[in-house]
Amino acid sequence: MHWHAYRWTGNGADRGNEGERRPSSPDFPGSHLPPMRTGDWLAKPASRIADTFHGAEDAVGWLAGEYGKVGAALLCGDRIPLEDRLADARDLLPRGVDVQWGEWMQGGRFVTLGVICCPNRHVPHPCPLR
Repeated sequence: MHWHAYRWTGNGADRGNEGERRPSSPDFPGSHLPPMRTGDWLAKPASRIADTFHGAEDAVGWLAGEYGKVGAALLCGDRIPLEDRLADARDLLPRGVDVQWGEWMQGGRFVTLGVICCPNRHVPHPCPLR
C-alpha cells in the first residue's frame, strides 16, 4: 500500500456544486473541487496529487506541514488539537483508512487536506500513477 496526498483550497460555497464532485459527472475529472467520497480522489488526474508516500509516517508529516501552512487562517482556530489529528492519522493510515481534514478559513474559504490509501478498499479506482 501507498498513499496519495491531495489539497484543495477555495471558496467554501463552491463545495455545493455536488455534480462536479461525483465521478459519474463528465465535469468531475476537470473540476478542482474535492470529491464527495475521499477515495474518489483516485479518479482525478494524477496532476492533482500533491505528493505520494510509501511510509505512513511520511504521509503524517505532510499533513502536519500542510496544516501548519493554513493554521493561522482557520476561522475557528485549532478546534481539534493537531497532536490529536496526527495521532489519529498514525493509527488509521496503516490500517487502510483514508484521512481527510476539512476546515473553514477566514473570508469564506475552505481547505481540504487528504491522504488517500492506494489501493483503496472503498472504491475500485486504479492507482492514478499507473
